[in-house]
Amino acid sequence: MIDRTELPEATPAASRRVFHSKVDTIRPTYGFEDVSLAPGTDTVEPSDVDLTQTFCGIPLEIPILASAMDAVVDVRMAGELARLGGLAVLNLEGVQTRYDDPDAILGRIASAPDGDVQELLAEVYLQPIREDLIAARLKAIHAAGSKAAVAATPAAARRFGPFCAEHGADLFLVQSQVSSARHLATDYDPLSLGEFTRYMPIPVAVGNTTNAEAAFALMEQGAAAVFVGVGPGAACTTREVLGIGVPQVTAISDVAAARDAYHAETGRYVPVVADGGMRRGGELAKAVAAGADALMIGSPLAKADEAPGRGTNWGMAAPSPTLPRGTRIKVGTTASLERILLGPAHVTDGSENLVGALRQSMAALGARTIHEMQAVEMVYAPSTQTEGKSWQRAR
Repeated sequence: MIDRTELPEATPAASRRVFHSKVDTIRPTYGFEDVSLAPGTDTVEPSDVDLTQTFCGIPLEIPILASAMDAVVDVRMAGELARLGGLAVLNLEGVQTRYDDPDAILGRIASAPDGDVQELLAEVYLQPIREDLIAARLKAIHAAGSKAAVAATPAAARRFGPFCAEHGADLFLVQSQVSSARHLATDYDPLSLGEFTRYMPIPVAVGNTTNAEAAFALMEQGAAAVFVGVGPGAACTTREVLGIGVPQVTAISDVAAARDAYHAETGRYVPVVADGGMRRGGELAKAVAAGADALMIGSPLAKADEAPGRGTNWGMAAPSPTLPRGTRIKVGTTASLERILLGPAHVTDGSENLVGALRQSMAALGARTIHEMQAVEMVYAPSTQTEGKSWQRAR
């Protein structure tokens, strides 16, 4: 039997200490699989949907940008995507600017055994970047019928930005794992984005971020476009290695809110680019509905016959000498770039005719333009991935 006289008196509820944990303030965030697009009152004919826009001064027929990844973009790919109405972005710190014959290097990476590929990647990217090759690639991209868009990390941007502008680049993308308006460093003088955008004679886009306040500050410093996405790419290891990332629907929506606020205050509209995490047409549609103006995709295009990666892809945003650049994945070579983007689709998983699916989704939702698509209703609906799909999932 318990002697209750020995027990401490209960503390009155009003005087109990209240402890606040970080998890008390965790906000819910949403990825593509968490949401669905809700039909409204109107529909339109797919042929009446207009996907055209002027992106950083470059006319686009389709809102598709090819990721600045060695396995995705070379001169040939840039020309082919331009023919289809999109824009490829060349990685200034990749094999195209380090080697006279990048195809031989790409072949080695694609065929290397899994256990050897990280060591090979580290070796390949030790070769110095050459300005003569940058100039040659820019000239070749123009000759292939495409505008020349290039990307580099902030440190390389300071070195190569003016050179690229002088040699015909039409757009410069300053791209890193996480972009901020203020970067602190003790060992070197970091890039000042505001100064860089002022002295560059061509538009300067910036990526990547997932934060509305950071995006607004980047716009204030002159960013011509802001790229959204930290870690969603199929070949990216940022979320696993560094533990950083925000699901894309939330990230895009937050940055789009900053875009709209900045436009309301200044009258300047800064496009938002969803970068990564999209594999199927429905995900492209959700990205636009979340607020994206354009879509940068990598691995889905790495599957194209024209892609330089020979059915593989690997990350590019983090050239650390001691951490992986991103895992090499085997995506296979499945179809021409035209079929992947414009169809006709030969598969039922949504990975082909991506633009056709986007157009059809917009038509079904009554959206004639990208801006109208950004206004459609989005609902929390994780069950749409499984509801009524038992036979499909059993295959």
